[in-house]
Amino acid sequence: MKFQFYAHPPDTEGLDVVVTSVASDAHTWNLVYIQLLLEELGHRVINLGGCVPDQLVVDACRARRPDLIVISTVNGHGFVDGKRVVRLLRNYHELYATPIVIGGKLGIAGGEQGHGVRQLLEAGFDAVFEESAGIVSFRDFVQSLPARVMTR
Repeated sequence: MKFQFYAHPPDTEGLDVVVTSVASDAHTWNLVYIQLLLEELGHRVINLGGCVPDQLVVDACRARRPDLIVISTVNGHGFVDGKRVVRLLRNYHELYATPIVIGGKLGIAGGEQGHGVRQLLEAGFDAVFEESAGIVSFRDFVQSLPARVMTR
């Protein structure tokens, strides 16, 4: 499967961010929202879209080597799918130290309120943002990361 990058020019300050969903999640408005938020904060975003197979996420991130990987999900399978994909991403030395976060509806019950957060962090995520309440924390997290000037 081939992928194509669409992003802002590489000569601007800010982070190079890959935004994606999990393989089982076809929702896209959440990804568009996250992309617009990140761009408003001055970052370059590559949005892989919904229903992205794990290997495509890995291949895209290995090729791009982003400063941040954001996984957003609303179908309730983020806990299971997220653990699987973050473990795959962490298997590659070029992505081992890359901040990777997940947010949205992580379980099918809704309002998980911390259920599985520790397990997601142990699996390799740097931060977990549950449901829409996590958007302020997500923004704060992103703003705490050092901005970089692209030289690729």
